Amino acid sequence: MTQLPQGGPGTQRAPEHAPAPPVGLPAQSGAAGSPARQPLPARRPSAWSVQIRRLRAAATTEPGRLRIIGAVLALLVVAFGAVTGLEISQRASAADDVVGRSQPLSADAAAIYRSLADADTMAAGGFLAGAQEPKAVQEQYRKDIEEAARLLVKAAATTDSSTSSGQEITTLNEVLPVYTGLIERARANNRQGLPLGGAYLRYANQKMSNELLPAAERLYAAETGRLDRDAADARRWPFLSLAAGVVVLAALVWMQRRTYRRTNRVFNHGLLVATAAASVLLLWLAVGHTVARAELRAAMTQGQESLDVLNNARINSLKARANENLTLVARGAVLTPDGSADQYETDYAKGMSALAAQLQQAERLADDERGRAPVAQAARSVTEWQERHRTARATDDQGDYEGALIQIIGAEDSTGQSFQQVNTALRKALAHEEGEFTAAAEDGRGALRGLPTGAAALAVLGAVAAILGVNRRLSEYR
Repeated sequence: MTQLPQGGPGTQRAPEHAPAPPVGLPAQSGAAGSPARQPLPARRPSAWSVQIRRLRAAATTEPGRLRIIGAVLALLVVAFGAVTGLEISQRASAADDVVGRSQPLSADAAAIYRSLADADTMAAGGFLAGAQEPKAVQEQYRKDIEEAARLLVKAAATTDSSTSSGQEITTLNEVLPVYTGLIERARANNRQGLPLGGAYLRYANQKMSNELLPAAERLYAAETGRLDRDAADARRWPFLSLAAGVVVLAALVWMQRRTYRRTNRVFNHGLLVATAAASVLLLWLAVGHTVARAELRAAMTQGQESLDVLNNARINSLKARANENLTLVARGAVLTPDGSADQYETDYAKGMSALAAQLQQAERLADDERGRAPVAQAARSVTEWQERHRTARATDDQGDYEGALIQIIGAEDSTGQSFQQVNTALRKALAHEEGEFTAAAEDGRGALRGLPTGAAALAVLGAVAAILGVNRRLSEYR
């Protein structure tokens, strides 16, 4: 059989390698029927990596570096202004609280304390006067109770009931009606000449001494503590703002030095304006806060400390007067726990000792003659009061009750007259120190006024000037 020769004219040779499929067409199956491998798509770079590459590329040229430096300088100046505005706004808000909230609340708490103590003093004094109480004493008692009630309502409206101050206000509101009810029973029995009136009066005094006055004292301490915290917040140094200002000035000085070394030009007007704006803001911040800090400290040390001592002195004078009156009302019926002495006489002696010590402290704290003069007058009246009291006690011990009564509540040369002189002098001293506190606190608050707004304006000016200064250098490359 004849075979055709391989490679003849009628035969085509199979290609050794199959041609690749055209681009875009699916690949043909292989010999084993498995699909051909697909090429992996190229990964697109992230936006962050693109920006990083662009910044690196820009940083290799002087115009690119200038653009980056300009943006950083503007950002630093704006950050300096923003931090300054935020921190000083916080200090100014605390100073506003000192003047407009904390100190008035502290003063109201002290007024509640004084009004309650004075009401107790008036009640005991009116009882001693006999069945027909003097109208002036009754009127003063009524004013004291109404003032205490009014201030309690005011304090309750501005105080959270869950706080310690709110709890003390609740206690005062609950016990005060009980106290006034006991006083009215004592008066009714006294008008009828019944000895039960003295028992009601002593029980009312116990309510005042053991519940009302301690609650009022705790309220005063809580409000004074809040005043101290607000004043401390207002005086805190703005360290973050000061540090930011130093960093901004250092960066601007470095940029100007860099510009000088590359161009031999001493001044770049834009950078110079930015440096001036940052310097003014930093100086304003340092001086303004220093003045505010000094004034607020003076308000607390020269004003509030004196007020605290004088308030306690006046409270002790009122309590001593009430105990002096109750000594005659009780006539030895209430003894100390060991039974060795009259309880009211003992409390009177303790109160007068504390009063004398507080007056000495108040005189040391007074920073001018107007503050020292009424305190010195109160101290002289206290000495006179103690001498008259010893005379009245001696008269009573001799069995002359009516004579002792005149020496206690008489219109002239009595302990009551000395007490009124002490009370009047302390009222003048308190008014003076309140004025000193308010003036110093207002000056401290005023030193911060306008600084947050000024910080924003100067920051914007500095940022714009820095950008213009850098753009002036950029224009040299165009």
